[in-house]
Amino acid sequence: MSIVLKHAKIYTGDSIIADGYVRFDRQIEAVGPVADFRPQPADEVHVVTGRTIVPGFIDVHSHGGYGYDSMDGDPDQIDQMVNQMVYEGITTIFPTTMTQSNEAIDHAMSGIAAAAERNPVIQGVHLEGPFIAAIYKGAQPEAYIKDPDVALLDRWNTLSGGRVKLITYAPEDAGAAKFETYCLANGIVPSVGHSNATRAQLLNSRATHVTHLYNAQRGLKHREPGVTGHAMLEDNLYCELICDGFHIVPDMIKLAYEQKGPHRLELVTDSMRAKGMPEGVSELGGQKVIVKDRQARLESGNLAGSVLRYDEAFRNVMLFTGCGVNEAVQMSSVNQAEEFQLTQKGKLEPGRDADLNVMTPGFQLETTYSLGREFSQKNK
Repeated sequence: MSIVLKHAKIYTGDSIIADGYVRFDRQIEAVGPVADFRPQPADEVHVVTGRTIVPGFIDVHSHGGYGYDSMDGDPDQIDQMVNQMVYEGITTIFPTTMTQSNEAIDHAMSGIAAAAERNPVIQGVHLEGPFIAAIYKGAQPEAYIKDPDVALLDRWNTLSGGRVKLITYAPEDAGAAKFETYCLANGIVPSVGHSNATRAQLLNSRATHVTHLYNAQRGLKHREPGVTGHAMLEDNLYCELICDGFHIVPDMIKLAYEQKGPHRLELVTDSMRAKGMPEGVSELGGQKVIVKDRQARLESGNLAGSVLRYDEAFRNVMLFTGCGVNEAVQMSSVNQAEEFQLTQKGKLEPGRDADLNVMTPGFQLETTYSLGREFSQKNK
């Protein structure tokens, strides 16, 4: 049996179909104008007039949510966490670790690998730290920060089952060149983040991605562009944006959009354990976190990840920049699939996985299909 959704406005990632249909089971079988629709005996047809269909969202930077954290290393809990995230439209995720002891990261890598064996929404791992700069540690515990270490990275990549796809590091640190060579030889995207690098240092690095643009990095100054200025100037760099309105004020999100354009920006949540939970006291990397007014902060006042839902980020980027749905789709799905060579993800076209989001006229998420499996907001 195949599901057919018809009379929707469909954004495929390549084109816009004003009155379209999509047929799918586990994978997409057909997509096009309703005028081309030919019913088949096994079709289960749903008329979704007034709805918008977009590709499933891809979050390459998320530590946790719903009471769970990737660093807990419990496969059952990571599986439950990821399944909850599908209800915010995320159909592909890179569970993200943080700066901690070697043993804690070992445990997290093994747990994520076990969860990924059963849950195909997990398509990679983002290793954030511990190879970062203490001056821009953000909410990363300083006691565990170290210089880039190829042997450690290789161990963690092995424990993950070769799933490390993205690593945040400080390219100004000793040993960074050898570290980058390992990353590029093993399909790992090197991302500058939590870094005090100058533009001159970055021009000598091979980083092609920037972790949470503006946040926890050497900022833009009139005599030193820093990480932020370098990100703005280099067309090849993909840059993450946390569009919760707190990590970056809307005007600066608009500035990044106008400078970089939609083809090099990627929406991320950088969410932590407290997402989806009541406000109050939570935890990140063994540190006390206080969640109040939709912001997660350490006792020091530093932001400690977010409680941002991805569907909210999708709406916010349109609100903050004035961009259209097509551009938001580029930043929430297409760019990530292209950068990380997720050839079955990111677009709605025959042969790709049936990962799609059905949204109301106000872009509220109504239903998500992940590999054709329905996750309705009504059934949460």
